[in-house]
Amino acid sequence: MKYHEFQVGQTFETAPTTTTKEDIIDFALKFDPQYMHIDEEKAKASMFGGIIASGMHTVSATWNAWVQLGLFGDDVIAGAGIKNVTFRRPVFPEDQLIVKAKIISMKQTKEDRGAITLYLATYNQKNEMVLEAEVTGLVKVEEVRHVK
Repeated sequence: MKYHEFQVGQTFETAPTTTTKEDIIDFALKFDPQYMHIDEEKAKASMFGGIIASGMHTVSATWNAWVQLGLFGDDVIAGAGIKNVTFRRPVFPEDQLIVKAKIISMKQTKEDRGAITLYLATYNQKNEMVLEAEVTGLVKVEEVRHVK
């Protein structure tokens, strides 16, 4: 979709995706190798009672679910920022996550592009919010053709 096809207040929902134990451990070994993400025995003794996904993994899974909707498609230019990221609950192996996205602001920044800010809220299969964040992306504005 082009920039002008979006509207403030518009909402979208992703298909559910399952977070496996293997996904959690693989991500953590590369990017956040702390015991609660990679060591089952220590994680069992923690306040979580088992392995949980890294918060950064949850952010990445949330963004991936949004991207998989394909709404920005090839009209996306780049990400411009993430703010107000809050981890509400841990994500456990086999949790099914759904992302609800709402456009909260739009601003045309140049003739050929605009910034779209999304409020992303990720929920588990119990409809408990596990993450919320605001993400801004740059999207192409439909080409303006000048008549000679």
